[in-house]
Amino acid sequence: MNPIVNFPLLVFVFSFAAMLLAARIGDALRKKVYRLQEEGGSDFGVVLTGTLTLLGLIIGFSISMAISRYDLRKNYELAEANAIAIEYMRADLLPAGDAARVHQLLKTYLEQRMLFYTTRDQRQLRRIADDTAQLQNELWSAVRSAIAAVAPPLEGIVVSGMNDVVLSQRSSQGAGWNRIPVSVWVLMAAISIGCNFLIGYRARRTDWLVFLIMPVAVSISLFMISDLDSPRGGAIRVAPQNLLSLSQSLHTP
Repeated sequence: MNPIVNFPLLVFVFSFAAMLLAARIGDALRKKVYRLQEEGGSDFGVVLTGTLTLLGLIIGFSISMAISRYDLRKNYELAEANAIAIEYMRADLLPAGDAARVHQLLKTYLEQRMLFYTTRDQRQLRRIADDTAQLQNELWSAVRSAIAAVAPPLEGIVVSGMNDVVLSQRSSQGAGWNRIPVSVWVLMAAISIGCNFLIGYRARRTDWLVFLIMPVAVSISLFMISDLDSPRGGAIRVAPQNLLSLSQSLHTP
């Protein structure tokens, strides 16, 4: 089962509910065991200010981490398109029959890579991974059987192009696995819930407008972080624009 951070809307709903509940618990506890005094309010003010500052820093760093990972996925998508396009051209160095075979395999491989970026279903992703691995083996086999007919100075060009195709695909796969650590999510959740508890506990009276501001602001921030960090669950995803453009150019007569 996918963790909740793969579903940004659920992150928003659960974080908002948890923080609002924390503020309500703090408010109820204040009414039972503590009546805020002027001389005691400054102490809680220092604690709350420091905690909010820490939460802001962690959210800021997390957004930066999520954006860098999103940019990395975009760059690897471009690298994949470039690697396939270059190997497609280098295949012309092979004998005509072998070149046609490699060209056809690369077109099929390109379709699988586009599906990788557009599919959300996990079972279909596993099928895509299996088909991609099989196509890579077929491409290697086709290149290996035809490389003997290529002049020695050009053999390395064809082989290195095939290496780039495989390495770019693995880099894209690795970038999808590179996510914000769970410990960071736990820390953000703990501090945000604690901040809202302190807001409710320090309040002079029950004011739901005040209690709503912090949960809404932090929940939106967590939603954005989750959306950027999730390769498939969010609305902000890497579109295979470069792969699609390459596919159109290869199928144009």
